[in-house]
Parts: sequence; C-alpha cells; structure tokens
Amino acid sequence: MSVLPSRLYAILDPDQTGDRPLAPVLDAMLAGGVSVLQLRVKERPADEFLRLALTVRERTSRAGCLFIVNDRVDIALAAGADGVHLGQEDLPLEAARPLVGEKLIGVSTHSVEQAEGAERGGADYIGFGPMFPTRTKETGYETRGLSMLASVRRRVSLPIVAIGGITAENVAQTWSSGADAAAMISYLTRGGDVAARVKEILTLG
Repeated sequence: MSVLPSRLYAILDPDQTGDRPLAPVLDAMLAGGVSVLQLRVKERPADEFLRLALTVRERTSRAGCLFIVNDRVDIALAAGADGVHLGQEDLPLEAARPLVGEKLIGVSTHSVEQAEGAERGGADYIGFGPMFPTRTKETGYETRGLSMLASVRRRVSLPIVAIGGITAENVAQTWSSGADAAAMISYLTRGGDVAARVKEILTLG
C-alpha cells in the first residue's frame, strides 16, 4: 500500500497565496478534501516557519490530513508533523532518518540515478520533476517530462510524486506515466475558489 493517501499532494506556500492569509487557504484546501499536505516556507525565519507549521498541524490533525514539512527536519519534529520532505541540498537522508524515526521522509529527485539512490537510502517516497515549465519555484533543472517520469517508474518501486507545472489539463498524463500522486501549488491557490479546484483534481483522479 502506498504511504500517500491521495493522488493529489497539495503544497501550501504562504508566498503563493496572493493577498490571502495562510489559514483561510488551508481551511479551503481541507474543505475540498485534501488528505496529504506539505508546508513549504522559504526565506522566512525559523520562528515564523514554526508558527505556521503549528497552525497547519492543528488544522490537519482535526481533518485527518497527513502533514509534511518541507526541508526542515527540526521544524517537522517541533511541530509534530507526520514527515519531512528533503531536497538534494537539504540534510542527507541517512542523517535525517535517525532523527525522525518512523516518520515519513520524501526526497526530491530529478534523475533516474537520484531516484534509485533515494530508494536505496530508505526514502518512503520520492518527488520527481519539474514535469512541466513552472514559475512557482526556480529548481535549476530543465523540464523532465513524461518520458523520464516513465523511466523512473520502471526503475523504482517507491511512490512517486510528480511536481512542476501540473494543472487539471495535464495531471492525468502524469498519473498515467507513473506518478502515484501529483503535487500542486499555484494551480490550487491562485485560482480563486481553492476548495473547488481541489475537488476538481480529486474528481479527475
């Protein structure tokens, strides 16, 4: 059984919610049916990140939603998150595992080799991308595309979360090419009715 409870992996970034505060956007995501959510906070002090993480933990706990913290093992532990997602330049997987114990660890990957390395290292799932052009985050990597996603699917058995430029128009392609879930950020939070967009994606899945 996949460790991911849904084909939608929602990412909440306070810098991607327009002029709306984080909490109402989060509540709309949960009302729409999000069951796995990652909090991504860049370029903000640790104390602010933790305050946001505690808010998210409280609301996701009430909703029965899996809660993942991006990048920061310390924030994930302090907030009581269900897991942490690590990039290639974050704390290495082998160093993070003794700290988080049985909590989930996801690892961002951008090649078959990185995906295989994450599986060998004991990751619980991998992120893979960027799938399509995106302005949400500068990854430093060229678009990977569906054929490379399919190659990764053939080489690893871990759950795969595809990420990068995914919308209602191309999400089915990412699933059919091997992704267990699709990560979405701006498509969910910049479109007005967040709950409606979540429901739209869940219906497609």
